[in-house]
Amino acid sequence: MKALLGVFILLLLFKTAPAQPAPGTPALLDAGWRFHRGGAQGAELPAFDDSAWRSVDLPHDWSIEDLPGTASPFSPDAPSQVSGGFTTGGTGWYRKQFALPASAAGQRVQLLFEGVYMNAEVWINGQSLGRHPYGYTSFWYDVTDHVKAGAANVVAVQVHNEGANSRWYSGSGIYRHVWLTTRAPLHVAQWGTYITTPEVTAQQAQVRAVTTVRNASTQAADITLVTRIRSPKGREVSATTSKQAVAAGAATDVAQVFTIRAPERWSVDQPNLYSAVTEVYQNQRLLDRVETTFGVRTVTMDAARGLLLNGQPLKLKGGCIHHDHGPLGAKSYDRAEERKVELLKASGYNALRCSHNPPAPALLAACDRLGMLVIDEAFDAWRVAKNPFDYHLYFDQWWQTDVASMVRRDRNHPSVIMWSLGNEIPERGTPAGAQTAKQLGDYIRGLDPTRPITAAVNGLNPDKDPFFAALDVAGYNYAAGGDHHQEAIYAKDHARLAQRVMYGAESYPLEAFGSWMDVVDHPYVLGDFVWTAVDYIGEASIGWLGYWQNQGFYPWNLAHCGDLDICGWKRPQSYYRDALWKSDQVSVFVQPPVPSFPLNKDKQEWSKWEWHDVLADWTWPGQENKPLKVDVYSSCERVELLLNGRSLGSQPTTRATRFQATWSVPYEAGVLQAVGYNGNKRVSTAELRSAAAPTQLKLTADRAALRATGQDLSYITVEVQDKQGVRNPKAEVPLQFALTGPGTIVGVGNANPRSTESYQRPQRTTWQGRCLVIVKTNPQAGKIMLRASAPGLPAAELTLAAE
Repeated sequence: MKALLGVFILLLLFKTAPAQPAPGTPALLDAGWRFHRGGAQGAELPAFDDSAWRSVDLPHDWSIEDLPGTASPFSPDAPSQVSGGFTTGGTGWYRKQFALPASAAGQRVQLLFEGVYMNAEVWINGQSLGRHPYGYTSFWYDVTDHVKAGAANVVAVQVHNEGANSRWYSGSGIYRHVWLTTRAPLHVAQWGTYITTPEVTAQQAQVRAVTTVRNASTQAADITLVTRIRSPKGREVSATTSKQAVAAGAATDVAQVFTIRAPERWSVDQPNLYSAVTEVYQNQRLLDRVETTFGVRTVTMDAARGLLLNGQPLKLKGGCIHHDHGPLGAKSYDRAEERKVELLKASGYNALRCSHNPPAPALLAACDRLGMLVIDEAFDAWRVAKNPFDYHLYFDQWWQTDVASMVRRDRNHPSVIMWSLGNEIPERGTPAGAQTAKQLGDYIRGLDPTRPITAAVNGLNPDKDPFFAALDVAGYNYAAGGDHHQEAIYAKDHARLAQRVMYGAESYPLEAFGSWMDVVDHPYVLGDFVWTAVDYIGEASIGWLGYWQNQGFYPWNLAHCGDLDICGWKRPQSYYRDALWKSDQVSVFVQPPVPSFPLNKDKQEWSKWEWHDVLADWTWPGQENKPLKVDVYSSCERVELLLNGRSLGSQPTTRATRFQATWSVPYEAGVLQAVGYNGNKRVSTAELRSAAAPTQLKLTADRAALRATGQDLSYITVEVQDKQGVRNPKAEVPLQFALTGPGTIVGVGNANPRSTESYQRPQRTTWQGRCLVIVKTNPQAGKIMLRASAPGLPAAELTLAAE
């Protein structure tokens, strides 16, 4: 009976395991993990009983979940304090049982983790594979000698996110994808394709592919390597075949060169993507197949001409981003990464700085597809600590491994244009820091000599010159001078070092005008990256209370400094950036009669991550006939302001006025309208409407047609409106959500930087008259219906289709 029971369990495992792909094709290992928050002695052993553990799918982040016994992930006593947004890390365990088919015998089996925060130790069938401290680099193991083909296997992962180790919200756990790959002993090594385009003209492009082929067998082998280049439309445009001998237990690089006639070049406006299909044959038998996406493009940077993409000048309209996704925490769903890029692209951005760590692969893939340039950054600290338990503890032993992971994984992405060694490294002004910068830079150049090396540096004095000398491009943090209140650091340094190429690696929102004018005026300034493009959890309240920070800042948990808030909605500063970056823009905002939040009387003068306290709101009951300050941002030549059809006069909105105009307007309910003119031509309008009492809820999905993958997302905005369909920005209404069909609510939010409500429960209070619900599909197809209800209002419903 025991034998029959064992056979039944094994058959059940095979039935529930995902279909095994062909050798060389990674299989997603995200579904059906067991999770325990806390210690679990012996949990690495296969026989450990995890039946009482919670079932989770990856990606997963326990720090965004409600603290045990509470309805919130936030606590004033959290070890992370202000830096981590008062969230809690700790220790967690993950286990997953999976089956390998009998056909996997004789194959190489690899297990890859895209990202685990942090200090991960991995076991397979009770055997330790090793540990990986850094929470942001991908890592993998060859588990061939530890797994059993045709049998059940158990992978266990212990995660330690203990103590103060980050200056922002990190999340905790296996927050990116996990992949299992079976390969023939003769195969393309992990991240073993490297594609460059050394010569590109309108007539033709030379493509060079270097493929690392590994022979994990005990005998030397003669292989045939076939690589085919496919155009953006999928047509084969070039192919090459190479013969190569590979010694037993060794790896060999095979170089191949291709010519593409009339190449479709990759750019931010036309992100054309080619693919290279690489196949390994032995005795005419296909053993391995890898497909690599790449772009044909040239990028040059110099002080005389600035940045040229395919020979055309381009200024970097950039923003810094952290890795979290607001209500989802650190969970890196592909759609969350893609949506972030889509929203920023729509707001005028053409460049992102991944601060301060390598991003998820899905983010770079989205940047490739959508046309977004990227600065790929390695670290926030080297040998000198910023926090007691941060990366400085691991730098000497691990920097080479982590840098190699970043570069080898990401070097085929056309979106990546620079490698950044780090951010505001404490030793940047010392000889040791300059020496380390050279060491890291030289190592990266050995892996990829096609992209310049940079770093983000603060404290911009000449003592940083030796550090900058180790770089190719200098990233300046907080260097704005074009506001005419100070002499630009850029201009001063250009006078000293005329060949230095610079860009604003971080800039204050409040100095947006000066920061961008420096870019416009100086060819040696490549662009500007605001802190930040998207708001984030952690560094709580730097965009309002500022520095210095303390425990008393609770319940603040968001930075409140992003152009977009954590739900993806544009904040006023984003509309001002529209006026700087785009033509024919107009937007209108109102300064509230009392501050939106209590002020910090001890806020430091240099702490300028906030924006002006203005709102897109013309609903001010009780303020009738009292003057309200109205700000208009516009790139039109002049703007006229009208209240209920009556003109309140026009003002110029040019560089001389910083593309702004201000009126004092006695409040009167109705319609406040700003009209932009170029000459006498009316080119753009913006308006605010007073809202009456709420009478209805409106649900709007960013995508109603989804893929039934168990991973796809729909972001649904819920608005509280009056009977005319005007959102009431004063409405703070407790909403309840119910979902039916093959989907799950995986996040709720409202972007209130002081709200401590749960991000996980099917409820949320609206802020400024709205909130967000994030729905994830299940693996099953069908109709998904979301119902929102609130006291005193009729319920509203929305239907999604998962196919």
